[in-house]
Amino acid sequence: MRQNRKHQSGAVWFIPALKAFLLCSLLGGTAVGYVLQKNKIYELGLQITARERRLADLKEENKMDAGRLADLQLPHRLAERVREQKLGLGHPPPAQIIWLSEPPASASTNPGPQVVLAK
Repeated sequence: MRQNRKHQSGAVWFIPALKAFLLCSLLGGTAVGYVLQKNKIYELGLQITARERRLADLKEENKMDAGRLADLQLPHRLAERVREQKLGLGHPPPAQIIWLSEPPASASTNPGPQVVLAK
């Protein structure tokens, strides 16, 4: 005669329920991990675009600063700033200028043989 289900042990019912719980936990954990990874990728993408935008802004600012620096280094701008600040700078008198003569071009500094390259 067949046994009634009421008389079966609790382990017989527990094992399929445990398998179902583990399977659902595995699938749910995988889904949560997938969503977390996608969210992290999205956040990193936002950070990359923000930093690329910042880099472009800094490059543009650097170009503007380089232009301003080049303008400030022009001789007439320097002379203008010297006059504005009243530094008392000017051209030296001819008595303070020392003229150096160039050595003649025929004097060679390399006593070795001359090498001629043919094309």
